[in-house]
Amino acid sequence: MTLLVNTSFAADAAAVASESATNTVCPISGKAVDPAITTEYEGRKWSFAQEACKTKWVAARESSLYHKLGGWKAIDAAVDAFYVKVLADKRVNHFFEDISMPKQHRKQKEFLSAALGGPLPWTGKDMRKAHDGMGLTEEHFNAIAENLIATLKDLKVSQELIDQVIAVVATTKDDVLGRPKKAS
Repeated sequence: MTLLVNTSFAADAAAVASESATNTVCPISGKAVDPAITTEYEGRKWSFAQEACKTKWVAARESSLYHKLGGWKAIDAAVDAFYVKVLADKRVNHFFEDISMPKQHRKQKEFLSAALGGPLPWTGKDMRKAHDGMGLTEEHFNAIAENLIATLKDLKVSQELIDQVIAVVATTKDDVLGRPKKAS
């Protein structure tokens, strides 16, 4: 599973379904939607250009790690519990001293949701830019990963799903630590 955290992963916010309005651009084809072709997912109405696009999108949601973990409610609970651990961890808590934690929680929930296959694309900074100049080391990255694993275990997530989550998180390591990009 590869995590794409760059500008190609971002989306036009007007084209994405909001809590009060459906999307105007099909999330599969990129074409204008047919308002008669819709589905609802996590309280949001989604529209599609063709029935085949809807079928593909619904299948992608149902097979996503995001969905297997329990969707938005699970991500919401996990991130809140995760930051309790992170803020108690002397290896990394100093990085959050001057950070708006409500904003940090929101950004982390949005990022993890997108990274794990949720319906909303990531619209924030890429991981390299977001962590640039912080002086992060392998020890810091590992501490965050350990706290995430412990949180997921506390929430009774299966080891198989934890392994999949960590595989996704690991794809961000070089960017988070500011390491040179690997040749493709």
